[in-house]
Amino acid sequence: MLEDCKNARERWGGVHSLIDRWLDQRHELLVSFVELNDACDAELETVSKAGIDHFSEVLMDYISAGHFEIYPQLAEEARAFNDDQALLIADKLLERLEMSTELVLAFDTDYATALSCEHNLSRLPAWLERLAKGLSDRFVLEDQLIARMHAVHSPSAVVASAAP
Repeated sequence: MLEDCKNARERWGGVHSLIDRWLDQRHELLVSFVELNDACDAELETVSKAGIDHFSEVLMDYISAGHFEIYPQLAEEARAFNDDQALLIADKLLERLEMSTELVLAFDTDYATALSCEHNLSRLPAWLERLAKGLSDRFVLEDQLIARMHAVHSPSAVVASAAP
């Protein structure tokens, strides 16, 4: 997943500062995920509530940035270019993203309090496995969304489409 994050940054990085910051958040999320997963692999009983909270916070920040900053910005950009096809594609992709959002919210709920964290600690490795799959799928969809709704409207793409 970290390699895919690097590839996304190479493709979309520098195109727009908002997307750059979001890709930085994605990288931070993946680092936090790997650290928590490694801690589970080492000795599950020593995984701290603080470590789970840090991961959950980074995860929620990333998901929130997508829903409340990135996706609306990309939709606004598509509207500015009268790209109705991009908006239709975005709607379909956003529906598919909703499944991983629900997964993230369920994880956050299961580990929100010290008591629920203690009660669910034995399930943490399985949760991380599910999140790895969900996030991996999500990153692919998000990259498709960026490619369709932003890359086609970048200055170089607009100039290329205007050339005879």
